[in-house]
Amino acid sequence: MANRYNIEELILYIEALFLAAGMDADKSAIVAQLLVEADLMGHTTHGIAQAPAYLSGLENGLMLGTGDPIIVSDRGATITWDGQRISGVWLTAMAIDLSVDRAKKYGTATMAIRRSGHIACLAAFLTRATENGCMIELASSDPSIASVAPYGGTKPAFTPNPIAIGIPTNENPILIDISASITTNGLTGRLFSEGKKLPGDWVQDKSGRATNDPAVLFTEPPGTILPIGGKEYGHKGFGLALMIEALTQGLSGLGRADPPEGWGAAVYLKVTDPSAFGGMDEFTRQTSWLAESCRNNPPAEGVDNVRLPGDNAILNKAEAIANGLELYPGLLDGLKTFSDNYNIRVPGAI
Repeated sequence: MANRYNIEELILYIEALFLAAGMDADKSAIVAQLLVEADLMGHTTHGIAQAPAYLSGLENGLMLGTGDPIIVSDRGATITWDGQRISGVWLTAMAIDLSVDRAKKYGTATMAIRRSGHIACLAAFLTRATENGCMIELASSDPSIASVAPYGGTKPAFTPNPIAIGIPTNENPILIDISASITTNGLTGRLFSEGKKLPGDWVQDKSGRATNDPAVLFTEPPGTILPIGGKEYGHKGFGLALMIEALTQGLSGLGRADPPEGWGAAVYLKVTDPSAFGGMDEFTRQTSWLAESCRNNPPAEGVDNVRLPGDNAILNKAEAIANGLELYPGLLDGLKTFSDNYNIRVPGAI
């Protein structure tokens, strides 16, 4: 039987590790909660799995756990920050909270962040806006890293470039979290380390031949992850990647045209208050009708029922709250060295 863990104990454990590594107490609490939230939602490559890299970043100075962002520009409804390599999870959470406040005043608020630390799982942030009756769009890229080729090319040019959208309804929100590529660096890295294959031909080797073997990404020169649509229709993912690069790096004013500065993120987010448009009641009347019409759509052969983005995440979280969080095998092993160094006890299974 799989091991399950008490959620609060996991959060306190992760928080204690970040505190011991020198992160401010307020930042440690937010980062720990959002990393565990990602695992609660089923995003096992972008939650607790990111903690070892973050702790290493704090130790070697590549990520900061103290300080505040520099305000590059603030026109009320538009804000740009220089994150100064501070924890991207904390920066993004603070930016969303600020944008919700500004959207309540201006109708919409848009932010761009340059020099952010890595921001982990985008889906984990969305309810910070939807629970306040706002719609949110959130995107991220890393101008220092490339693993996805442009459509028709073979040389890495982009990161997977995730984009997430949170949409309030009268019941559970719609929580969309996708990327411009078929798969992610986190998943391909995990499967490569485990000697496993991808479910489909989601990557290509250095010559451009599609394959399901993530090992082609770890050759010299490396292969690349394919954009959404793959070899046939990858122009769709390519177009989405270009848009996300412009929103995250173009608007923040730091990107691939500049010398690389190390693992991190460029971030774009927009929060919209529907009450400033056709009204909150009309907005949720439309989004709720849309959600239910999709869920009630006759399922295709082999499909139990149509589900909306976020439905599984909400079910996963509810099940974990009731029975404890089941962690991906070996997930806590990556934190053992830090636990030993900081003399912090690893939580036991329930």
